Amino acid sequence: MDLQVVEQVAELGSWVAEGGVVVLSGAGLSTESGIPDYRGPSGSARRSTPMTYQTFTRDPIARRRYWARSHLGWRTIGDARPNEGHRAVAELQRRGLVGGIITQNVDGLHQAAGAEHVVELHGNLARITCLDCGELTPRELMAARLDGANPGFAAAATAINADGDAELDDAELDGFRTVDCEGCGGMLKPDVVYFGETVPAQRVERSFELVTSARTLLVLGSSLTVMSGRRFVLRAAKEGIRVAIVNRGVTRGEPYAGLVIDAPLGIVLPNLVAAVATVSPANLGV
Repeated sequence: MDLQVVEQVAELGSWVAEGGVVVLSGAGLSTESGIPDYRGPSGSARRSTPMTYQTFTRDPIARRRYWARSHLGWRTIGDARPNEGHRAVAELQRRGLVGGIITQNVDGLHQAAGAEHVVELHGNLARITCLDCGELTPRELMAARLDGANPGFAAAATAINADGDAELDDAELDGFRTVDCEGCGGMLKPDVVYFGETVPAQRVERSFELVTSARTLLVLGSSLTVMSGRRFVLRAAKEGIRVAIVNRGVTRGEPYAGLVIDAPLGIVLPNLVAAVATVSPANLGV
C-alpha cells in the first residue's frame, strides 16, 4: 500500500475500533473470489440486457434461454470461495465491531466466510424458489436436474456476470430443456430479485434499521450507481452518520463520505483488521 492508503486505513481503523459499524457490500468485494463486477476496474458493464421478472415469467423462450445461461454461470458462482476481504469482515463482526451486514451480492460469500445475520438485499443464487407453491430448494438439486434433462449440453460461456447470468451465443442454446417444481409443477426461479421486481419490504426496513442505529456505515466494493444501495448512504448522511467507502474507482457516494479509500479490498480489509488491533483505549477516549 502507498503511504496515503496506509494513513487512510489507520484513520478508518480508529473509526471501526469504536464499534457500531454497519457494512454495505457490493460486487467489488467478490471480484477477488473470481466473480466479476459490473463497473469497477476489475470488471466491465455487462453486454447483455439483464433478465427482468416480467420477461422471465411471460416468455417461455426467454426463460429457457435464461436457465441455460444461469446453469453455466452457477458453475462459477457455486465454486467461488470467500477471499481475504470477506474473512476480514467476518473477523470484525466476531470482535463485536460490525453490528450488521447488508449485501447487494447474491453469492453467499459473507456467510461462507463465517459472517452471521447478513441481510441479502437481492437474495441468494444458492436457493431456488417455486413461484407457485413457494417451496425453496438448494441450487445443487436444480443443477443436477438440469444436467439430467440436458445430457448433451456442452455450451461454453463467454463471460459470467455478478448475478450468475452467463453470456453465450444463442446458437448454443438449441435443445436446452428447463424443469419445473417437483412438488407442484410450478415455475422455478432463482431466489434473487430481478430487474422489475421489488426488494422485499422487510429486507429494506431491516437495512434502514441497521443504518440508522450505526456509528459508521462502511461501504465495500460498490459503485453505488443504483438506488438500491445508494439510498442507505443517503439516509446515513441525512442522519449525521459517518460514511466510509472502500472501492476500486469512483462511486456515487463520495459526496457523502468522510473517508474514501481507492485500493484493492483484499489488501485494505486485512490491514484494517490489523489497524483496529493497534488502536489503544486512550485514543478512543476511554
